[in-house]
Amino acid sequence: MSVFPRLFTFCRYVMVKLTPNWYLKLSQLFIALMIMNTLQIFEGFWWEETFTVATSTLLLAVVVDWLLPQRMRVMRIIVQSLLALLATIRFAELKKVTLVQEQDQSSWTFFFERLWGYAEQLHPFIWISGALLLLYILFVQWVTTRPRLFGFISVNILVLTIADSFTPIWLWDEVALIVFLSLIWLVANHLYRLERNHPSSWRELIEYPLQLLLPIVVVLSVLMTAGILMPGISPIIQDPYTMWKESKGETVNVFLGDKSVASPVDVSSSESSSGYGRDDSSLGGGFDFDYSPVMNITTSHRSYWRGETKTVYSGAGWSIDDSDLDNISTVGKDKELPIMQSRELAETLKVEQQVRMVRNDIYPVLFSAYPVTSVHWIDDPDASTLPKSLQWAVDEQELIWSDRPLKRFPQSYSVTSEVTVLNEEGLRKTEAAFADAAENKKYLQLPSDLPGRVRALAETVTAEAVDDYDKAKLIETYLRTNFQYTNRPDKSKLSDDSTDFVDQFLFELKEGYCDYFSTAMAVLSRSVGLPARWVKGFSPGVLPASDYLPSAGGIPSEAELNPDGAGTYTVRNSDAHSWVEIYFDGYGWIPFEPTAGFTFPYSMPEVKEEALPTPTLDVSTDTTPEEVPASKDINWSAILWSTVSVLFVLVIGYVMFRFTRIRLWRRPYSGNDRIVWETEKLLRLCRRKGYERQEHETLREAIQRWSPSHKRLQSLLREVLDEFERAKYSTVQATSVDTDRFILKIKAVKEEL
Repeated sequence: MSVFPRLFTFCRYVMVKLTPNWYLKLSQLFIALMIMNTLQIFEGFWWEETFTVATSTLLLAVVVDWLLPQRMRVMRIIVQSLLALLATIRFAELKKVTLVQEQDQSSWTFFFERLWGYAEQLHPFIWISGALLLLYILFVQWVTTRPRLFGFISVNILVLTIADSFTPIWLWDEVALIVFLSLIWLVANHLYRLERNHPSSWRELIEYPLQLLLPIVVVLSVLMTAGILMPGISPIIQDPYTMWKESKGETVNVFLGDKSVASPVDVSSSESSSGYGRDDSSLGGGFDFDYSPVMNITTSHRSYWRGETKTVYSGAGWSIDDSDLDNISTVGKDKELPIMQSRELAETLKVEQQVRMVRNDIYPVLFSAYPVTSVHWIDDPDASTLPKSLQWAVDEQELIWSDRPLKRFPQSYSVTSEVTVLNEEGLRKTEAAFADAAENKKYLQLPSDLPGRVRALAETVTAEAVDDYDKAKLIETYLRTNFQYTNRPDKSKLSDDSTDFVDQFLFELKEGYCDYFSTAMAVLSRSVGLPARWVKGFSPGVLPASDYLPSAGGIPSEAELNPDGAGTYTVRNSDAHSWVEIYFDGYGWIPFEPTAGFTFPYSMPEVKEEALPTPTLDVSTDTTPEEVPASKDINWSAILWSTVSVLFVLVIGYVMFRFTRIRLWRRPYSGNDRIVWETEKLLRLCRRKGYERQEHETLREAIQRWSPSHKRLQSLLREVLDEFERAKYSTVQATSVDTDRFILKIKAVKEEL
């Protein structure tokens, strides 16, 4: 037997024998897939186990709907809820609860306390899975007509496009998937309507399943292939706000993350995508934001993730000095790395980091907080040595990676850094200078043709400074407050009078991204004698749970609960960044952030709280203070969220009961019940249109009285009346086909009215 007859027989068997309620099952699957797809707006803000719990809850709900009969509504919801709870317990990684050993382990108190200890660990996973299950059940009951199907699809697309505009997440792939699923769903809806309204035509079609399915598969395959082969084309569909902003030549600010504007990046070409660039010899131009993730960094303190430094400014960009990489040393496992800079006056803070790369890109350095003091492992925590490809640039304090034969980059590594604590009082008492004159000259280099107005501006900005640190802060503040951030500077403002990158930014463009701001600060700093170097890497990224929401109503924000910013950060290509370091004697290289909209996460010295004086009590009186009972702390946050959750469940339950007519404790409507109910709705409409039914009249008498005044309705009303009386008084049950035909007649009557 050849392949095609077998395939034909299989398709026919699936379509005829295994597809009762096939459209309902397909709709349930598509609803779950679209909800799962839309959840990608939380990428980088949810933990991986949260996504696993959410996905498992929705897929298990679909499986239950497919396996249990439709009439067992209550049983399906109970089973779905139990499976959602089990999935949450399975993937939330619960830790063992240990209670006081003196308690009687056979007592009910011990049992419930231990049970409560496990239940507490389900927060917030159980609320997320419960909300998703409720949404799934609601949408399955609601998306029963084509207009509602379009509404559900539109809401998913709208949420994704708006999130794509206002968050640092690239979501157009998710939008494309929604569109693709929608096309399949609409095709299925069309076939379902054909099966319901024209059963004879449908029976003929399913006799030839290949002829039915082949054109659909071909069309959808062509659409998918076109999308894959043309990845460089910008999306045609955008949300209205983004289109309006771009029509005005403006960009949409990103409000979710650690900055109010979208992240800047290293760019070497006039039009490119954001990311960590390699060639910095010619800076400038514009770029598009790329929000794809680069790495996940688990750290004990929030930081900038430093990469390379550049020392030679050419007037167009930055390059490495020939002597920068002369002092190279090997890196031993857990061995302290040599640091040549003088930091005897500085207080330092250890920062532990574990980095896991997401992309397969190859970088020249390993990224970390500055400066690294030891490397614990590369790729394999149990390895006794580190790869020979890893080297330490002593002067630049960079972990260089050179693996030319294999051309691979570490997928994970662990390092310790000792960052300098920012002591502004101490920095004002020292000088920004090296003891070695040759070293000082290296970091004061400027091109001979640097326009004089750049040096003059540097002198003007720092005229009121009394020390070197104030000079640096004045330059930093001047750039942050007088220039605008944009990823697409207006090149039409440039004239032919100057070709210097910094001169153009300061006097002509007056707008740009991090490369403009950082390069300008480095050049202005060198112009007034401050040894500076240009640094590039990544800004911190975002935590799974955003810690940038302000506290309100007495509820502490994540920033207040986690002041060090410890956690696992998702770092994206859009977080690529550049900044400046200036050398201060006794403190080493101190970072500065001149880019508008950014804040460097300095480690600050601990503030010692002064002891409050002990109040003296006047014991000369006979009155004794009343004993105040010890008050228990009330968890207002838990009370608030519990109340909101209960109200939310009640509102959703009412909406489901009122508008979707879910009958959890009643038998489902029969065909006769539906016909009687639809007729009663028609009578209410007739009453509003002026066709009153008298109390003594039967329905047949009323229709006979209405017919002469509306002859076009006469035949339709008689057909409606006949089927109503048959459903009302006959024991013969109407089929779903009979019910659907009756509803079409009701619609025709309504149109005539």
